[in-house]
Amino acid sequence: MGLTIKKPENVAGSAAPAIIIGLFVAFGGVLFGYDTGTIGGILPMDYWRRLFSTGFTDEDGHPDVSPGQSSAIVSILSAGTFIGALMASPTGDLLGRRWGLIAANVVFDLGVVLQTIATAIPMFLAGRFFAGFGVGIISALIPLYQSETAPKWIRGTIVGCYQLAITIGLMLASIVNNATKDREDTGSYRIPIAVQFAWSIILVTGMLMLPETPRFLIKQGKPERAAKSLSRLRRLDVSHPSLIEELAEIEANHQYELSLGKATYLDCVKGTLGKRLATGCLLQALQQLTGVNFIFYYGTEFFKNSGIDNPFITALIVNVVNVVSTFPGLYLVEKWGRRPLLLFGAIGMCVCQYIVAIVGITTGSVTANKVLIAFVCFYIFFFACSWGPVAWVVTGELFPLKVRAKSLSMTTATNWLFNFAIAYSTPYLVKGGDGNANLGVKVFFIWGTFCFVCMAFVFFMIYETKGLSLEQVDELYSKVGKAWQSPGFVPTVSFQEVRDTGVDGRVQSLADLESNTYRKRSVTHEDGLHHHEK
Repeated sequence: MGLTIKKPENVAGSAAPAIIIGLFVAFGGVLFGYDTGTIGGILPMDYWRRLFSTGFTDEDGHPDVSPGQSSAIVSILSAGTFIGALMASPTGDLLGRRWGLIAANVVFDLGVVLQTIATAIPMFLAGRFFAGFGVGIISALIPLYQSETAPKWIRGTIVGCYQLAITIGLMLASIVNNATKDREDTGSYRIPIAVQFAWSIILVTGMLMLPETPRFLIKQGKPERAAKSLSRLRRLDVSHPSLIEELAEIEANHQYELSLGKATYLDCVKGTLGKRLATGCLLQALQQLTGVNFIFYYGTEFFKNSGIDNPFITALIVNVVNVVSTFPGLYLVEKWGRRPLLLFGAIGMCVCQYIVAIVGITTGSVTANKVLIAFVCFYIFFFACSWGPVAWVVTGELFPLKVRAKSLSMTTATNWLFNFAIAYSTPYLVKGGDGNANLGVKVFFIWGTFCFVCMAFVFFMIYETKGLSLEQVDELYSKVGKAWQSPGFVPTVSFQEVRDTGVDGRVQSLADLESNTYRKRSVTHEDGLHHHEK
């Protein structure tokens, strides 16, 4: 196995257009990451605390927002994204993947406007909700768009770039927050918030020029437009045999799915589709339960309360580590595969979380603080190169076309639901005072335990989908009963042959369909030989 990711020799055309388009669409992750990261730096700003305080004071007697208000301000974004992610399915199926992303940006911009002009908590909360609603739609449609346009041999890397863009957004938020934190006017928080207009304008401008996905156009019954879209993505003429073959397999697979009946939300939980939906939802839930957003939502406050000098700089360092560490993951997801990389990350995160917790409760020296920062950075490395990008990669390729938008919206909504739960509960878990758990650094024991659960989940639930087309993933789940048996799977079904031989998909399993297709093909071949002999 070589060290580079190369296009297979038997693949015609150029992958460059699809790769460039996939990387650009990943830019939407900057909106996601920046919006998530901005609030972590705004909450500790002295001017913002004085302006938005409703009479509550901190332990030193300074004006501040209460833990309940802090929880609401941070978590309302996740509440909006949860609803937005659920709306991604009807939006993506009705407007299309491309126009759905553009519409989501309009809603996001409304939220940014409300946050920018706010001088009190109610309007700030409304802005956070609408921004979250837009981000929720975007966060589900981007992996969907990428998965439906990317060549299968580099799909994991392209979809993983969405997570890279999220980490870049988090880092940019940290940089801007650090630049404005000492301002004694509304610019301290308005500048970081208003910068988000730039990311939105860039994404919308690009989406106006990009093609719709071929798979969506096939689903809409527009094969000519699908051929033109695929031609642009593969840089092949619409009459090229390779392009005709790829498009025919997409269309045949869609027809096979339609032969099984129209898809409803209830169908998403039946049979192997239910197993895949459970895998996707649990994967996204566990990604949040590793505790990563504790660092990005409350990291600055946590470092400050831990006695670390200049917590803004520490948070910036963590964000830089997050960005840099994502690059190995983009390479390893196609070299190692999904299962090994997720298992590697879970083990590394578990060890780091327990070390942070043990060091934090046993000593409070300057050296201990340095160790704490170091192992938080190691933890971020393991997350960023594995569970960060690979969660989006796996969920983006799990589902067949007829339920893909519905199922992806539910897996993404699960991510945001747990994001909301963690954002809302963390102040009560970590801070002292009446009604609070006052766990402090001991909260890392909780995250570490969930990382241990991640190990078992990967072994028993994650199928290896490296190198398979989205249509071949259907065959994998139909033929392989156990996740740990999936590495090395070789697809053998051609949906074009299933369609051409006229077998009925409603009453047979995919394995039976393949057998009957092969038998009919053999009979046809033998009849042709007998006819020739006569």
